[in-house]
Amino acid sequence: MMDDYTECIINNLKSSSEQTARKADSLYLGGGTPSLLGGRRTARIVEAARKYFGLEGAEIAVEANPGSGLAEFFREAAAAGVNRVSLGLQSADGDELRLLGRRHTADDAARAVEAARNAGIGSISLDLMLAVQGQTEESLRHSIEFCASCGVQHVSAYLLKVEPHTLYWKERASLRLPDEDTSAALYLEAVRLLAAHGYRQYEISNFAKPGFESRHNLKYWHCEEYLGLGPSAHSFLSGRRFHYASSLRGYLAGDGPVQDGTGGDFDEFSMLRLRLAEGLTDRVCRARFGYAVPEKISRAAERYEPAGLIQCFPGGFRFTPRGFLVSNALTAEVLFPSPAS
Repeated sequence: MMDDYTECIINNLKSSSEQTARKADSLYLGGGTPSLLGGRRTARIVEAARKYFGLEGAEIAVEANPGSGLAEFFREAAAAGVNRVSLGLQSADGDELRLLGRRHTADDAARAVEAARNAGIGSISLDLMLAVQGQTEESLRHSIEFCASCGVQHVSAYLLKVEPHTLYWKERASLRLPDEDTSAALYLEAVRLLAAHGYRQYEISNFAKPGFESRHNLKYWHCEEYLGLGPSAHSFLSGRRFHYASSLRGYLAGDGPVQDGTGGDFDEFSMLRLRLAEGLTDRVCRARFGYAVPEKISRAAERYEPAGLIQCFPGGFRFTPRGFLVSNALTAEVLFPSPAS
């Protein structure tokens, strides 16, 4: 089935290239664990993407979970052009990893980082989860210091969200998860600690050494176009959105993507921009739409500056880390202010 899947992806790359006649400057293999495909299949996909989409000077990234057998995978992937790896560390604390049901250890993650580096992959990211069972500021500090000690250039730190239809959801009544105030404190502490180690926050959950921001993911937050292939993959091309169904069998059988309508208007663009630490500015609005940030939105943003949720500056505004904690509600209040505001 993995061979069939690889062939299907390659065929879709060819047909998509013929339909779009475009070049690409980034490639991302994920989510999930694409390393399970093995180095040979991964290399074939990367080589096909380069053949059909150019990838001149591209960031070529792949996700993997820490574990054994990654050294050969990284060597084969790097030989094909992979230059960025994202590893699902989640925590460097053994008890937290066990409660998360993870099989790897912090030592496994350290060895995976070293294997990627030895393969010549120069940009490495580690994922952390915040507000998991039993997490304290001390254990969080240990995990962040572990990331820094590994010398990685990027850290993604996500607040745990218990999704429906998962094992955690079924067991949610028995979980010992931090309350909202504790979760908020852990997030703010993560922002502070990461900054102290030289990781600049550039998005709600993403932190990087200068020049190592995820070029591919920035395309999503800048509301730029992208093509997604595979089960559940989403795309945004020529102002239209579409996605493939989640069924692997359906994808292998040739089921095409489903249309999701249009996208890229001012509201969507602004919501995505407000995920970024740089925020919403007159400059980016003029470049995209030909006009500055509407005055009613700027006035609405100013109301939340005294509470420390938003920072206003000449020509724009941005959410603070505290603002990011309530970003969904804050975005709605700012972009869609009531007439009485």
